[in-house]
Parts: sequence; structure tokens; C-alpha cells
Amino acid sequence: MLWKDFHLYRLVIDPQQKQGNCIILKSDQEHYLRRVVRLNSGDDFIAMDGRGNCWQVKLTVTGNEIVTSFRENRELTTAVSLIVALPKGSGFEDIIRCTTELGVTKLYPAISDRTLLKPKENKLERWRKIALEAVEQSERQILPYIAEPMPIKVLFEQFKLNNNPKYIASARSNAPHLMEFCQQDFQDNPPSEIIIATGCEGGWTPKEIENAIASAFQEVSLGKRILRAITAPIMVMALVASYSEIFELKSE
Repeated sequence: MLWKDFHLYRLVIDPQQKQGNCIILKSDQEHYLRRVVRLNSGDDFIAMDGRGNCWQVKLTVTGNEIVTSFRENRELTTAVSLIVALPKGSGFEDIIRCTTELGVTKLYPAISDRTLLKPKENKLERWRKIALEAVEQSERQILPYIAEPMPIKVLFEQFKLNNNPKYIASARSNAPHLMEFCQQDFQDNPPSEIIIATGCEGGWTPKEIENAIASAFQEVSLGKRILRAITAPIMVMALVASYSEIFELKSE
């Protein structure tokens, strides 16, 4: 069934937390619902497994009973995989929040020649938690996948045989604007996936651009202005999301 009651609090759970007709909450989840959200026994909330399944659940002392299941369609027509050369500081956390709200499907943090950040071992856990919170906030049903940081050359090679549209955004180039390709991609039959790479501070090196093109990436521009490493992937995601939603409206 489709769901229209939007005021209920939303919580992302692990799929294994659904057991029969109950949702087994973790202690921190129950604490948050009762102490922060201020729900009482008998109040309802929405549980999502990050894979598209949603349930209206009644908070109880003994098992959190599922009232009904439902599905919503708030995902983009095309899956979007962003390869992001890690910016300095906590910039990637901002990228995760914003691109998750805009509909990103997968995020691949990359170590490029000009990357300064050396991620700590616990970073991936924190990044995935940020994505989870952004899913709850934006009322999406799919939790984006966040990969382990990898060298950019490895990622280019990994996507080499992927036949979906692949783009690498570069500054100060005469390459066509990404918008031109979005117009083509969402003209009649959108691809199942679009892959787009954005650089860190200082941009890509000429060798990295060469490696990308050798792996069938199309070089694109994001306009006349020089964007920050944090701004570029957010702009990319906003553009693709806009064309995806325009295509959906035309198809209705």
C-alpha cells in the first residue's frame, strides 16, 4: 500500500531486526524514541530497512508490533554513483548529508594525487551513520552504499567495463557542460545508472583525466565558476536529480 501519514517519526533499522510481526529495537534506538522523540507505549513510528521496505510500528514494552507494511517511491529513476576525491577536513561528511538528501545511490570516496585527507579506520562507520540519519531526515527508503576509500586509479579501472554513462567533472576545461549530457540521458529511456567523478582541492591532475578517459569516462564541465570540492558533488547530484524528476513528471 502507499502511505500518506507523513508526521510519524522514521527510523532506519537493520533488516534482521524485523522478526515475524515485530521490530526488535536496539537499546539506543528505543532510548532515542522514548527519551528524545518523546514517544510513549502505544504511539506509532515508521521503521525502514534501507532496502525499500517500510512498516508502521506500534511502540510497546514487549515487542513493537507491526501495524501495517507499505511502500513509497521517493528514489530517482536512475541510480547515481558518485566517485568523490576526498576533500580536506570534514567536508566529505557534508557531501554525504546533502547528496543523500538529493538521492545518491552509492558513494565511492577516492584517494587522488592531490588528496590531503588520510581517513582514520573508524571514518567509514561514522560516514554510514551520517547517511542513515540523512535518509531518516529526507524520508527516503533506500540507504546509500558507502564504499571503503580507494585509490582513484583503482576506481577508474573498476568502472572501466561498466557500460552506463560515466563522467568526470573538471574545472577550467572546454568540455561540454554536464547538463548537456543529462538532457540526452533523460530524453527517452534513462540508463539504469550514471557514474560521476568529482575532484578534491586543486582538482584532478592531467594524468588522472587521461586515466579516466582511458576507462571510458567523458570529461565534463560544471560551468564557468570554480566550485569548492564540497560544492561540486552536491551540484552534480542536484542536476541529475532535477532531470530525473522532470523525466518522471513527463512520463506520468
